[in-house]
Amino acid sequence: MTDRRDRARSDAPVRRRPPLARLFLGEREDARWLRPAFWALLALTAVLYLWDLSVSGYANSFYAAAVQAGTKSWTAFFFGSLDSSNFITVDKPPASLWVMVLSARLFGFSSTSLLLPQALMAVGTVALVWGTVRRTLARLGSTTAGVGALLAGLVVAATPAAALMFRFDNPDALLVFLMTAGAYATVRALPRGSWRWIALAGVALGFAFLTKMLQGLLVLPAFGLVYLVAARTSWPRRIVGLLIGAVSLVVAAGWWVLAVALWPADARPYIGGSTNDTVLDLVFGYNGLGRIFGGSGNGGGGGMAGGTAGSSFGGSTGLNRLFSSEMGLEISWLLPAALIALVLGLVVVGRRHLADPARAGLVLWGGWLLVTGLVFSYMSGTIHPYYTVALTPAIAGLVGTGGALLWHARHRVTGRLGLAAMTGATAVWSWCLLGENPDWLPWLRWLVLVGGLVSTALIVVGSVPRLRRLVAVGVLVGTLSGLAGTTAYAVVTTTVAHSGSIPSVGPSGTSGGTGGMPGGANGPGGSATGTGDERSDSSGSGAQGGPGGTPPSGTDGGQPPAMPDGTSGGGTTGGGTTGDGTSESGSGTSLPSDSSDGGSRTGGAMGGGASTSSALEALLRSTDTTWSAAVGGSQSAAQLELDTDTAVMAIGGWSSDPTPTLAEFQADVAAGKIGYYIASGTGGGMGGRTGGGSSTASAIAEWVAANYDATTVGGQTVYDLGAAG
Repeated sequence: MTDRRDRARSDAPVRRRPPLARLFLGEREDARWLRPAFWALLALTAVLYLWDLSVSGYANSFYAAAVQAGTKSWTAFFFGSLDSSNFITVDKPPASLWVMVLSARLFGFSSTSLLLPQALMAVGTVALVWGTVRRTLARLGSTTAGVGALLAGLVVAATPAAALMFRFDNPDALLVFLMTAGAYATVRALPRGSWRWIALAGVALGFAFLTKMLQGLLVLPAFGLVYLVAARTSWPRRIVGLLIGAVSLVVAAGWWVLAVALWPADARPYIGGSTNDTVLDLVFGYNGLGRIFGGSGNGGGGGMAGGTAGSSFGGSTGLNRLFSSEMGLEISWLLPAALIALVLGLVVVGRRHLADPARAGLVLWGGWLLVTGLVFSYMSGTIHPYYTVALTPAIAGLVGTGGALLWHARHRVTGRLGLAAMTGATAVWSWCLLGENPDWLPWLRWLVLVGGLVSTALIVVGSVPRLRRLVAVGVLVGTLSGLAGTTAYAVVTTTVAHSGSIPSVGPSGTSGGTGGMPGGANGPGGSATGTGDERSDSSGSGAQGGPGGTPPSGTDGGQPPAMPDGTSGGGTTGGGTTGDGTSESGSGTSLPSDSSDGGSRTGGAMGGGASTSSALEALLRSTDTTWSAAVGGSQSAAQLELDTDTAVMAIGGWSSDPTPTLAEFQADVAAGKIGYYIASGTGGGMGGRTGGGSSTASAIAEWVAANYDATTVGGQTVYDLGAAG
């Protein structure tokens, strides 16, 4: 059960190093290279994820504008408002915004300060996965446990989905970090059934809920099961511990929900994405059950049946979804190896006690992978490829834990065949994935395949007693070749600018081929276009916006635009060519007639290619009203905010939210709170629900056009709401 070297030392008393020395050098019985290798892994992760961090600008302009607003208003910070004047919130809880706002307040608002916390969370996630795996493998000996933990941490850093989302300002980076922290706390709770550690696990998941609501709780069944069956304490104490963890989760998740519910509605922003201005509507509708079953503003996923499985809006449901199209490229490189490690790892642990740490590790990571993976595979609402970053720690944990267990059992047929199966499956599948972009590093595809097959053969041949040493050579070659494909794809992902609502992985300008991968005509990287309800997520530029990455100019021909996290809309669009911005507009200011303005420049966030003319920027910056302008849709408002550093009213929000009503808008205009109205289209918001928001936006547009004169500024139709109506 332990390494030979560790058994030889176990009889002699070992004097522990001081805490600081243990931190950097490990325990005295550890191999000298283990702890330095861990620090080297963290350093390499930091370099990879921090290097040229500002290449993507503000990435997703929607969340970037909310961060900018939070740097100006603590109220906007608390609620997660899109604008500093607190008209409407983003359509997610604000936890991820809190971290980015604090960074921006500390270092000044910029692309680097916006994305710095995300990259540091990648380093933290690698460290937490390493710590979790090392503890569950401790009984195998420090060397085997250390190597398995290092492998798991390396897999996290080398996963393309992680390389994408830990350098992007969507909520997913914090979500993954918090779920991994919950896994670590759960494992720490097992040796003594610690109530303190299981409570901390509950707190971590509570804040995961405040990051992305119900998605943060998909790991809860695995964590609860592991504590219930593997905690080394009595059954009554285990049950009490679970109750303590549950209460901690509810308190950590519920305090903000309660605060919003008790806050007077007229003294806070409208809750974006909801139909009735409540957080609970988001929990059980748009951000909850609506994602799984469709409806509640979720038109993607299975609702777009017929699209390529794994494409930008999920496409067809089924077990092949995670292996197909963009999803396959983002997460599936080591998914076959992880599943093999789970099954054969459980076979290897056999009839050990239920509380065996290695078994607990397999159950924890396996439960995480199976529950979350099945939900992602079959959810009928909106799902996008980058959601799969939530599977990264589970895949890494299984590869590290299962691989170490199979290595430890290499003297048995099950262990050797398991290692051979992991390396062989990884080689073949990586060869398939790399074939979807055949013009990019074509030699790598064959190197991975040949290396993997050679390693598989060496492991199998190593079954002959005289050739047993070939197993070690085969495992080393298989590990290096197996990680080559995913690592190369992760590294190249960090060198490409990403923007818009649905960023994608891989080299710039590649859209993949039609390799006939499982699930449809298009394999990983293939066209995301399905039934016409989706937009292609390929991009010819370095900025890979994906569907919805470009704010619409007027209407978009009936295609449902993407929501802030890529969610498909369903109604007419309302975003103009300008993008977002919230500031204050001076009434009575004469508008510059500018039908041929040549000062149009690209906006700072590059929300898919939106731009704001210099003339319009100057106009909005000259205002001193509560909102410099009102515009249809949050995407347009967000880009204007970033370009003009003002507050902009996003009529209809992202999903045709029923705000403001015509009467409310008229009252704000009469009170001199809105400087200008920028015409953008006939819809309310960026699509989504039909009804209230869309019809209200149309009524507002008609009222403004009937009562105010239009002037063209930088090619955009603008109405001065301070002029006599």
